[in-house]
Amino acid sequence: MAKVKNVFVCQECGFETPKWIGKCPDCSAWNTMVEEVKSITTVPKIVALGNGNEPKSIINIKSGEFQRYNTGVVELNRVLGGGIVKGSLTLISGAPGIGKSTLLLQAASNIASTYGKVLYISGEESEEQIKIRADRLGVISPDVYILSETNLELIEEHVKNMEYVFVIIDSIQTLFKPALNSAPGSVSQVRECSNDLMRIAKNKNIPFFIVAHVTKQGELAGPRVLEHMVDTVLSFEGERTEEFRILRTIKNRFGTTSEIGVFEMRQEGLVEILNPSGVFLEEVNFKQEGSVVVGIMEGTRPILVEIQALVSETKAAFPRRTAVGVDTARLNLILAVLEKKLKIPFYNSDVYVNVVGGLNIDGTFADLGLALALISSSKGREFKLNKMLVVGEVGLTGEVRPVAFCDRIVNEGYKMGFESIVVPFRNKDKIVIKEANVIGVASLSEIISKVF
Repeated sequence: MAKVKNVFVCQECGFETPKWIGKCPDCSAWNTMVEEVKSITTVPKIVALGNGNEPKSIINIKSGEFQRYNTGVVELNRVLGGGIVKGSLTLISGAPGIGKSTLLLQAASNIASTYGKVLYISGEESEEQIKIRADRLGVISPDVYILSETNLELIEEHVKNMEYVFVIIDSIQTLFKPALNSAPGSVSQVRECSNDLMRIAKNKNIPFFIVAHVTKQGELAGPRVLEHMVDTVLSFEGERTEEFRILRTIKNRFGTTSEIGVFEMRQEGLVEILNPSGVFLEEVNFKQEGSVVVGIMEGTRPILVEIQALVSETKAAFPRRTAVGVDTARLNLILAVLEKKLKIPFYNSDVYVNVVGGLNIDGTFADLGLALALISSSKGREFKLNKMLVVGEVGLTGEVRPVAFCDRIVNEGYKMGFESIVVPFRNKDKIVIKEANVIGVASLSEIISKVF
């Protein structure tokens, strides 16, 4: 027998409470409680053993390689770990208009041309709208099937009636189950629809791609349990006004989570950027004050990007600190070290930092380059070294600390034609390229005399 009761569910984290409260006690979000009808079905408890599913020793369990589909998009294969795993559930999120549907439609065309029928289910657009985009992208494979539907039960019947090798859901916030009284996009609907999609994917061994919306803060909309349920979470980064898009792996049960894919948005769709360093450095002026090229690692790929810094004197009581592509806390740390160890005042100046190309830098690879850019802009001095590449971490005592994979970054800089490469002193001995002009430094005070 089923019991029906009303509960209030937080639309951010899925926390349930029997009465309305203004602030969620779990995620501290305000005004996110929405009343939903919840039915509890009580069934007799039946315990049955002997169905063959018994505990096994980990030594006796065989492991094998996953079967993957080649999407035909090299950068997408890279972030997925080599391709789409059969029976997997992948979630892709990003801001509106950034290119999620465009990328999936391109991948659907490539998979349909190679493996078989692909079903593209859209709850936001009609078949005619998708056809217009497909004509612009050159998607002409007859095995790409389009369905405009939001009822999950009807979608499941369509998937069962025909043998599809790949299914795309655009988007999860538009699906609903008629058995639930809550609106599409609510916590209950998203959770139940995701559970059903996972069951279909595993039972029929079909890979599913799910598009998800994001909030104003850029986070995934809906309950956090959605990220835990799926196998892979991909995030599209970048601005709609910029031409470059970064596809980053947040979670991946079948590969690494540190790879990124770089795309350029053009009229014919998303175009892969196989050499991001060359694209990010197309318009670098090496004789411009406040501009430094740094080397970072994204997964197994070394990438060279330009950091620009602007230090401007201000009369305001509280100077402004603005960083795009760099963690603001890291910027404040570098400013504090420069003021303490090199006696360079920043307390009366506005500081602006930008990473050219829209890439977000994680880690400490760019610390030394950021410090040099700030010094150069503050003093109005150019660098005496021509075509300089900088990599290194800055410690709180002003020392330059070694970084991992420095040899790969130096090798990438040498191939890109950089004449001087500044690295931490302890990394210099491990550099095997003797032709490169590698300069080792141990502290900030030492690097001042070598580069200015």
